[in-house]
Amino acid sequence: MSASAASVLLDLDGTIIDSQPGIVSSCRAALRALGYEPEPTLDLSRVIGPPIEDVFRYLLEPHGDDRIEAAVAAYRTDYGQQGLFDSLPYAGIDHALAEMRQAGLALYVATSKRRYFAQRILDHLGLAASFDGIYGSEDGAALDHKPELISHVIARHGLVPGRCVMVGDRRYDIVGAQANKIGALGVLWGYGTRDELEAAGADGLVAETADLPAAALKMITTAGV
Repeated sequence: MSASAASVLLDLDGTIIDSQPGIVSSCRAALRALGYEPEPTLDLSRVIGPPIEDVFRYLLEPHGDDRIEAAVAAYRTDYGQQGLFDSLPYAGIDHALAEMRQAGLALYVATSKRRYFAQRILDHLGLAASFDGIYGSEDGAALDHKPELISHVIARHGLVPGRCVMVGDRRYDIVGAQANKIGALGVLWGYGTRDELEAAGADGLVAETADLPAAALKMITTAGV
């Protein structure tokens, strides 16, 4: 795709894939590695979306434990061995991606997950070829946050902000889009709620994967593309 092509950036967890089982399992494994036995009723679904350091800051706070780096390292070890394979694409997302590509849109993954995990997951699911680039956080805390990550993708490919839309299920995706002056499209099949996305200022919401291509195209067209 040329840099002048209209572009769609997509979050991974909660947007392209349902990764909750693997993330939750690896979070529990990390807590055990630090000496804590997670409560069976502990609801971890709400923590999917932000950078993993923020997740463990939240999970360790009740224990008065500040070993964030150790928890993250334990999480990534477990996730790289098994957790990442416990992900499934949302029903119909493969068709939505194909339809957007057929419409001439360039597609990029922009996830707070480590880039190499995202690449392995999408390779495993046979979806990697759907994208013109796969981007995520890097070792050393580079690109951990959506504003910086989206800015990196735009600069790396010479994209025009007015010809871009960010698609995601959490407020972090919306805030990242706004920081880069691109359209922000929230999806309702992931881990965020309608209230969260609306409060963050999403420019539009999509309830079904089948409706994503038309919604993305409409947003880009409305922006004057």
